[in-house]
Amino acid sequence: MSAAGAADRHRYPPGPMLTAIDHVGVAVPSIDDALALYRDSLGMELVHRETVAEQGVDAALLDVGDSHVELLQPLEPDTAVGRFLSRRGPGLHHVAYRVASVQETLDACAAAGMRLIDAAPRTGIRGSRVAFLHPASTGGVLTEIVQPAEEEH
Repeated sequence: MSAAGAADRHRYPPGPMLTAIDHVGVAVPSIDDALALYRDSLGMELVHRETVAEQGVDAALLDVGDSHVELLQPLEPDTAVGRFLSRRGPGLHHVAYRVASVQETLDACAAAGMRLIDAAPRTGIRGSRVAFLHPASTGGVLTEIVQPAEEEH
């Protein structure tokens, strides 16, 4: 095996790391106003809504196929989503991929030299375990990895 082949073997884990698109996160100034578009006009079903204090957001999940759109309203202007809204306005905030293990995925990403926002998983919506990868390592897209809570499987 060539040196390049050996390096590639160590850089990428065996088998797929990301199993599905879990959701796309959309930053909005008001979930109630956004629901008028996503639920009432586009016909998406609202399946869950909760405040995720650790992330500083009120969040709502709407079904679209086997995935979701996650609406994110900041609780305060100085949260990550609040700062995003003040800089860029409403719109696509992140893409989230479902994984079997957030910790194993973080370890593999770190070993591949990717820049992590979260060194360890944190709690996400519906009791999931989540972590974020820095856009500088993911083609300019804020990327979330999601391990659903056991009862969601």
